[in-house]
Amino acid sequence: MSTKTQKRGLSAREDGDELDGSTPIKRSRIENQHLPLKNNGGVDSSLKQGEEEEEVMEVAPAPVVDDLYLETIDRSMLEFDFEKVCSVTLTNLNVYGCLVCGKYFAGRGKATPAYAHSLSEDHHVYINLQTVKVYILPENYEVKSAALDDIKYVVNPTFTKQQVAKLDKENPVRYSLANEQYIPGFVGLNNIKANDYMNVILQILTHVPPLRNFFIMEPLDGRAELVRQFSLITRKIWNPRAFKGHVSPHEFLQQILSLTKNQFRIDEQGDPAEFLTRLLNDIHRQLGGNPKKQGSSIIYKLFQGQVHMQSQEIVIGGGQGDIEGRESRLTFVPGRAIVDRDIQFLLLTLDLPPAPLFQDAIEKNIIPQVDIYSLLAKYDGHTSQELAGERRRYKISKLPPYIIFHIKRLKRTDFTVEHNPTIVTFPLTSLDMKEYAYSFAAPPGTSTMYDLIGNITLESTYTPGGQEKHVYKAQVKDFSRDQWFVIQDLIVEELEKERMHLAESYIQLWQRQKRAS
Repeated sequence: MSTKTQKRGLSAREDGDELDGSTPIKRSRIENQHLPLKNNGGVDSSLKQGEEEEEVMEVAPAPVVDDLYLETIDRSMLEFDFEKVCSVTLTNLNVYGCLVCGKYFAGRGKATPAYAHSLSEDHHVYINLQTVKVYILPENYEVKSAALDDIKYVVNPTFTKQQVAKLDKENPVRYSLANEQYIPGFVGLNNIKANDYMNVILQILTHVPPLRNFFIMEPLDGRAELVRQFSLITRKIWNPRAFKGHVSPHEFLQQILSLTKNQFRIDEQGDPAEFLTRLLNDIHRQLGGNPKKQGSSIIYKLFQGQVHMQSQEIVIGGGQGDIEGRESRLTFVPGRAIVDRDIQFLLLTLDLPPAPLFQDAIEKNIIPQVDIYSLLAKYDGHTSQELAGERRRYKISKLPPYIIFHIKRLKRTDFTVEHNPTIVTFPLTSLDMKEYAYSFAAPPGTSTMYDLIGNITLESTYTPGGQEKHVYKAQVKDFSRDQWFVIQDLIVEELEKERMHLAESYIQLWQRQKRAS
């Protein structure tokens, strides 16, 4: 038997059937279709020698079957954002989703949970969550119908280059199955219990245009699971044909829990800055990036910068300039050894001035304010800090295309978390980093001016028992409308530009302007 004949003879067995424990039965409901009789060689006995392979491909086309069972599908019950495991056996192999009730089951063979569910509940239409093929059970044949395309698209949204190119130019309002309006890219994320600190990171990262476009368009065959899951949730957030106007990050977060060994949990709030640092480094590594090589992945190409640090040891009572007093301790002593070091960064830390401990009766309700330029003075190459027995000064030696600022508001001690409520004011466009970077920090022809495209804010609330809790929100920009949105879990609201300075900024994401200043 020829190779092609063998392939045709095995075409009834689909991917993953070996895991079902039985041989599937292919039953066509097209009554009047007759295939040529075969001899022992598996080909039409009237064929001449030498024509076998070509003729076999013509006489045995895969039938396209439409089925009355498709009318039982309930799209309002379908939710493909959860971890793809069987609801009976908890296996993640060969999992099918019931398109009637939305539950997940393993296999299609007679000894499998999906087969049993089809008989016990009279639910007959199932989709393979990996191959996105639809089958009828218990008959066990594939259905190919254009009526199923919308479901397949929700399971695995795909985009063309033309669609991706228009995301920031034309992004019309869409409608969910419940006729609710939503804007692709600006949709809420479920807070399962306490994962709001993860949700805000997903929101700002999926609004970085080159990062978003990479994970929407990049082929993911053979990629690590975290890369695949980040790509999938990015495509779901920007899905223009979604059934619902929100997305559940459940499957992505399960991968995070597994990868970090529960360091970041969904039932206990964590620090968005710590999560962002870990996520960027994990994605970089799983993309094959080298932690010691600049630009070895799209993560490093977009976000990695470099700071030049000069440090000098502080010697108490050791001579001129080392007498007690904070001012002298921050002044570099001439003639003493200075150590030069380059430090790579993905997040640039900005330190807030200490909040006043005491206020008079008139000023007790006044929240202190500081502008972002005062915080950036840390990197002017002159301002010194004292840390770990050293005086240090910094200047940026490489400006990345996207700068992430971490405004350090939370200070953790053994007993509590101290919160600095100082408000930071900042421009929305044209933040000039020239003063804080060496002349060679920006490649020739590139700008040192940056525009804000994402902002994570922190808000404190108190329980009836007086315990402080933190609420994180993401402010993201819609380039197609020149409009800002604030997203808190499932709540998506328009945000006036004038109100953006009223919240406590915690993480800011800045995009370098395209043209040099």
